[in-house]
Amino acid sequence: MSKTIIITGANGGLGSAVVKRFLTSEDYHVIAVDHSKDRNSFAEGHARYEFHVVNVGDETETSTFIDAMISKHKKIDGALLLVGGFAMGNIDTTDGQAIKDQFHINFETAYYTARPLFNHMHQHGYGRIVLIGSKPALQPAAGKNVLAYAIAKSMLFKLAELLNESAKGTNVVCSVIAPSTIDTPTNRRDMPDADTSKWVKGEQIADLMEFICSDKGDPLRESVYKIYNNA
Repeated sequence: MSKTIIITGANGGLGSAVVKRFLTSEDYHVIAVDHSKDRNSFAEGHARYEFHVVNVGDETETSTFIDAMISKHKKIDGALLLVGGFAMGNIDTTDGQAIKDQFHINFETAYYTARPLFNHMHQHGYGRIVLIGSKPALQPAAGKNVLAYAIAKSMLFKLAELLNESAKGTNVVCSVIAPSTIDTPTNRRDMPDADTSKWVKGEQIADLMEFICSDKGDPLRESVYKIYNNA
């Protein structure tokens, strides 16, 4: 029986790679979510794919959507929460609004989706929630010039710790993947002089996510994955 997986940020550079990876296996039914219409043309007409436009930055809209998906599918087995945003800025240039903006795009979008899904998974005794952290959130040297971004991403690690503590004794696990720079079209455009051979490919992150959600990942608990390549 296939597992039902929700993927937010499904239209993004990472999201598209993750959707494609999960659709290559008959083990998953993919519920793709983004704030704009579906751009994953490769998935058009796929029997195990559905797409929904949802603003996951709105708590009420997100909760209503999750309730509808639980009602439709009865059980959600995994959630890959990929929505996020990046901003430069050190302590001199980062004001309160910059902190709030990064908190909203990187933390609130994940929390509004994770909260109802965690409660649902806890009731069923099984589930996988995967959050996207970052290297700057773990290394001060990498984070000092992306201050608001690093602070917001660091909160995802704490959220995972708290959810895993709440889920002890069950097979519900919240994992965090902490990549360095991800090789996406947007990052290539914004950093044209960078050595992209040192970056992490979206397909590599997608493979890791599939492992986490697969039966092979069943024994994993409280996992943080640093996937840096040579960056």
